[in-house]
Amino acid sequence: MQSLRKRWNSDGGYREVLVIAIPLILSTATWSVQHFVDRMFLTWYSQEAIAAAMPAGMLNFTIISIFMGTAGYVSTFVAQYYGAGRYHRIGPALWQGVYISLFGGFVLLCVIPLAEPAFRLIGHSPQIQKHEVVYFQILCLGGGAYIGSYALSAFFSGRGKTWPVMWVNAVTTVINLILDYALIFGHWGFPELGIRGAAIATVVAGVFSFLAFATLLITGGNDRVYNTLRGWRLESALFVRLLRFGFPSGMQFFLEIAGFTGFVLVVGRLGTASLAATNIAFNINTLAFMPMIGCGIAISVLVGQYLGAQKPDVAQSAVYSGFHLTFIYMASMAAAYVLVPDVFVAPFAAQADPKGFSEIYANSVVLLRFVAIYCVFDTMNIIFCSAIKGAGDTRYVMIMTVILSVFVLIIPVYLVVEVLEYGLMVAWVFATVYVILLGVTFYVRFLGGKWKAMRVIELEPQVPKIRPTKLGRVAKL
Repeated sequence: MQSLRKRWNSDGGYREVLVIAIPLILSTATWSVQHFVDRMFLTWYSQEAIAAAMPAGMLNFTIISIFMGTAGYVSTFVAQYYGAGRYHRIGPALWQGVYISLFGGFVLLCVIPLAEPAFRLIGHSPQIQKHEVVYFQILCLGGGAYIGSYALSAFFSGRGKTWPVMWVNAVTTVINLILDYALIFGHWGFPELGIRGAAIATVVAGVFSFLAFATLLITGGNDRVYNTLRGWRLESALFVRLLRFGFPSGMQFFLEIAGFTGFVLVVGRLGTASLAATNIAFNINTLAFMPMIGCGIAISVLVGQYLGAQKPDVAQSAVYSGFHLTFIYMASMAAAYVLVPDVFVAPFAAQADPKGFSEIYANSVVLLRFVAIYCVFDTMNIIFCSAIKGAGDTRYVMIMTVILSVFVLIIPVYLVVEVLEYGLMVAWVFATVYVILLGVTFYVRFLGGKWKAMRVIELEPQVPKIRPTKLGRVAKL
């Protein structure tokens, strides 16, 4: 009991982790709720809408992820500058992330014309293709704002001031869900737009999020302390350093999302029932996974701050504190997926066609058992990957994600589905093994300890101290 109390109150202990993590957990939980309800509404609207939303949404997010992962890595720069007490460098770092988000938004606009041939190549049914194209194209219109809001939120999360992030995301979720209900079904005088309405709601909410963070950033004396306005210039050295560490982080994010996107697209070739069940299982998993992303962000922030303050041992203690807390939650969710799967699947069936949904329902219950297995190991993936990324070990993370995505997930799933025709369950076996190996790989890297000597911020110039000599001259110390 005494050791638990000590662990609770010490630097890097449970209390410090939770102070930063709870608002972020609530923040990512609001995103989970938004995603869950959005997909539930589309399930109620039509089977074709829910079947199309996941592939199109994941393909859009796959493209966004590389820019979001790169621009969002600003949070590590903010954390290390903050830990080192160099507050004036935080604003310039944020602006480099904004410039990356502008470029990302431009790229997303450029891929809009490619949507139709891309989904035709994937080969889903014509009706689903039509929904996929519309959903993807509208989401691309708001991609820049989404990336930008993620970069700007780093000003708060990187300093460990995470409540503003939670409140902005909570209001954003409310706006999204209200517009979802109005635009999908045509309530309150709005037109019935179906999947098109869901996409419009997401874009409007993303723009609001960006404007809200930007407003908070320029108020309350932040420019005076952190140069949030005066630091607007493009600094080539800082921009290149952000790309050096942030781009591998973005690529890792991209490859991980791309791997699961490829998985969903291949599974979609098994038919609407298999695709819809996979979509539902992944969406249910966000209830466990996304809140713990908030804990991962908190660990990355604490690692950055303590490394900036030259306290790697305290950083290590914070990582294990985060792992203990996250494991308890993820293990509890895994047990619920196995013991009471109907609780999670029932909302999707509530207003769906009973006859058409019966096969989807049965498959979803089985797939939740796979989710239960891999979400326990996802604890290691979330925490230890976040820890080494918070130090700057992003290149290793990228390389291992490439290897495991290609050789454990994408190629094997394609072979078992398209060539060997083994079906849905065998494909999910490989998805489960992939997550397990990711978690183990990052844990082994963390144990190696190389991350303790890493920094992403530039070394502060050392000004030599001087003292007077007996002859009145000065001498360098």
